Amino acid sequence: MGDLSDRAREALANADLIAAEDTRRTLGLLQHLGLAKPLLSLHAHNETQRLPEVLERLAQGARVVLVSDAGTPLLSDPGFELVRAALAQGIDVGVVPGPSAITAALALAGLPVDRFCFEGFLPAVPRERRARLSELADETRTMVFFEAPHRIADSLVDLSTLLGAERPAVIARELTKMHETVYRGTLTQLCALAGTDPNLQRGEITLIVAGAPGIEAGADLGLMRRALELLMPELPPGKAAAIAAQLAGGRRSDAYALALQLSRG
Repeated sequence: MGDLSDRAREALANADLIAAEDTRRTLGLLQHLGLAKPLLSLHAHNETQRLPEVLERLAQGARVVLVSDAGTPLLSDPGFELVRAALAQGIDVGVVPGPSAITAALALAGLPVDRFCFEGFLPAVPRERRARLSELADETRTMVFFEAPHRIADSLVDLSTLLGAERPAVIARELTKMHETVYRGTLTQLCALAGTDPNLQRGEITLIVAGAPGIEAGADLGLMRRALELLMPELPPGKAAAIAAQLAGGRRSDAYALALQLSRG
């Protein structure tokens, strides 16, 4: 509650209708503020059906406030369809800046934040998750993910396998709440923690992963690639990368990232 701004309180107090991801949670917020306002549920499963009703109220001049359960609406939360439809009808849309796990996690991660990309939730289906991570293996920007607590252990295994075991990463759970906890280490170390610390697999989780390192200056990329092409049919990727890095005068991590790229064709 301490993160709620004066502007947010004012917006709720002046609302004619509040479109809430979960009316029960928003009702608790309103009761805390001593407010009584009409509530309408608007979530991922009914947003399309709710649009005509909300747009009609807006067209009549009503002030509608969109609220999500935690964080900022639209950022892996409902509201995109409503905002897009309102703008298409020439309805003014304003924003009250507020808490966001994305920026909060980046601020405390200790990883580069001059350039980053937000990937939202990884696919729940293992095959699809691994395919998406394969596409991100060469992403050099710091990456931000949300993950469900019951999937974080499996996702960490896939991240370690496909992005590199020594890739630095940070898990921030329950940000700004009573049980806020931050875990730092390599993806391998975080995999091990997920198997021993049950708290890591609880609550709302934001995962920050360092981007892929660029090829070290002075390394012979052509030689590294050729060496990997010859070695990979005979050796595991890690061993092939270690030998190729020595031959080409580069880092093992660079060679390993290139090995993964070659293995994907």
